[in-house]
Amino acid sequence: MVARVATVAFLGIEAVPVDVQVQIAPGLPKFLMVGLPDKAVKESSERVRAALVASGLGLPPKRITVNLAPADLPKEGSHYDLPIALALMAEIGAIPRDALDGFLALGELGLDGRLAHVQGILPAAIAAHGRGLGIMCATASGPEAAWAGEDIDIVAADSLLALVNHLTGHQLATRPQPKRYLPNTALPDLSEVRGQQVARRALEVAAAGGHNMLMLC
Repeated sequence: MVARVATVAFLGIEAVPVDVQVQIAPGLPKFLMVGLPDKAVKESSERVRAALVASGLGLPPKRITVNLAPADLPKEGSHYDLPIALALMAEIGAIPRDALDGFLALGELGLDGRLAHVQGILPAAIAAHGRGLGIMCATASGPEAAWAGEDIDIVAADSLLALVNHLTGHQLATRPQPKRYLPNTALPDLSEVRGQQVARRALEVAAAGGHNMLMLC
């Protein structure tokens, strides 16, 4: 069988639906990632593997294929870590498959299984709300996701293990309240803008050279 978890890809501020599909089949041990992943996405295989080990789980010595559909849409960013990990856990039977139904997931995993904030949480939450889905994310991302609406189901956890405990009903996470995410710098950053490379480059050059810019709307 194939385990599936919903997530998104970002085109500017638009969150495009992406279906993370995982299959574990007999064969030589190998971890394959397909669907136009960039380097950060390809490296998620090592982060996910280490996070699962830190959570007390291990991957079987089989052929693991992860497909990010649609295959013709470029995928970039570290937010694919969480949906890939959840799909793998569902495939090996660590969590019930139906526990992932009705949710969209995104988040970056540390080697110790901790979940980190990623950019684009609010557009992703709005997209999830528009599709009638809830959202799974890091605790740091939960308050930002809460701005998408009072009726959206939000599961925000500190770690992969805490998220599993919520999904299995052992320790339920509380719903976060709307609040702006403030990094340590507490200043806006162009890294929060996905896509729009030409516009970002123009802003960076203007800022670096102290030039003026005229924005026409």
